[in-house]
Order: sequence, then structure tokens, then C-alpha cells
Amino acid sequence: MTYNLIGVGNNAKTVKGDGSEYVTGIMYMKPYKTVYKGKVHNICAMADKAKCHEGCLNIAGRGQMNVVQRGRERKTMFYLSDRIGFMDTLVNDLHTFSRRQRNKGIQPCARLDGTSDLGIAAKMANVFPEIQFYDYTKVVKRAYEDKPLNYHITLSYSEADPDYAEQVLTAVRETGTNAAVVFRDKIPATFKGLPVINGDADDLRFLDPKGVIVGLLAKGKKAKQDKSGFVIYG
Repeated sequence: MTYNLIGVGNNAKTVKGDGSEYVTGIMYMKPYKTVYKGKVHNICAMADKAKCHEGCLNIAGRGQMNVVQRGRERKTMFYLSDRIGFMDTLVNDLHTFSRRQRNKGIQPCARLDGTSDLGIAAKMANVFPEIQFYDYTKVVKRAYEDKPLNYHITLSYSEADPDYAEQVLTAVRETGTNAAVVFRDKIPATFKGLPVINGDADDLRFLDPKGVIVGLLAKGKKAKQDKSGFVIYG
């Protein structure tokens, strides 16, 4: 089954968690500097502050392929040019995805900000209570907001901006929301006094214990060479 906006079973990370219990649908868009009507749009709003655009997963793995980039740009232009049409299409995708997985006795999961940070899933979670939604986000205030029970977030850490880094760590300690940290060489046992779990084992972040660091290894050449503060050297 081909979906218009989400992908199922074709992502190296989410497929690790796909099986008899969970299957994830993920939506990838172009996160940084899309030009529409003469204006530059970043649909990952914190990309400049966190300096994550250089090491972004958008350009890792299959994301390096021109055809993949064109597809992500097409979705982004659709979102910018026809918000109602975009949301209608996404709702149709999620209806189909949910029905197919539940017919097989599998829990449908959805990560709608694969390479964006729009927070659309927070709204969709109320429409699709049977789907487990989850996202990584750099919008720290979301850790303090009330969220639907079927929507889980993991904050994304970066030391490119010291104030931002401190805000993330404070939110982890105050709310129990987890934070993902990208490490260049190896995943340590602790980070900033917080226990670290291996986030590369699967992508099912809603199953993680609370108040931990989700350790991820840098993916792609640019991420492994990143010195902005987004990738942590250890």
C-alpha cells in the first residue's frame, strides 16, 4: 500500500520496532530553508538555534538520494501551499494505516515529525485515539504542556546554544520528559548525571522509562563530522 504522506516499513530506524506488536508510520518533510512565495520557511523552527540542520537525518541514509529529497520537498510545498488539503490527505493516510494494522492485530504508531517539528501529531492524537503518536522535538515548552495520553514526546538536545541546552536538561529533571542526545563515537552510561539508554535499538520512544537520556549515534558523514554542538563528542 502506497500512502501519500507517510511511509510504512521503509525506514531503517522505525522498522526495528515493527513486528507483531507495533508498526510505525513516519512522515518526512524538508526541514530547512524551503522557499515558497519568495519567503524562506523552516518547518523545523529551532534548526538555527540548535544547529542541527548540518547533521540532520534528512540527509542521512536514503535521504541522500535525489528522489527522496524531491519527495520531501513536494510534501513540504503541499503543506505550505494548501494546508487544508494537506491535513485532509494526512487524515486519509492515517485512517487507512490504522485500519490495516488493527485488522492484523497490530498497534499502529505514527511519528509525523520525522524531519520536521510542526507538532501536528498533538492534534491528530485526539482524532485517532487508537494510534500511538510520538515525536522528537526541540520545542521545550511542549514538555510542560498537557498532552493526549496517546502522544509522547522526546526532547532533542544540543549544546550549540548553552541556554537551550540548560532548558532541555531542566525540563528532563522537572517533568520526566526524556531527551535524545546524539553522540559521535559511543553511547555512554550516563550524561550530565542522568542515565542513558540506547535509543538506536528501536524507535519506540513511548516505551522508554521517564527521566532518561536517549542516546543515539551520529548517522551520516556530516553528522559524524559535526562540530556545532549538536553532536556530542565523547
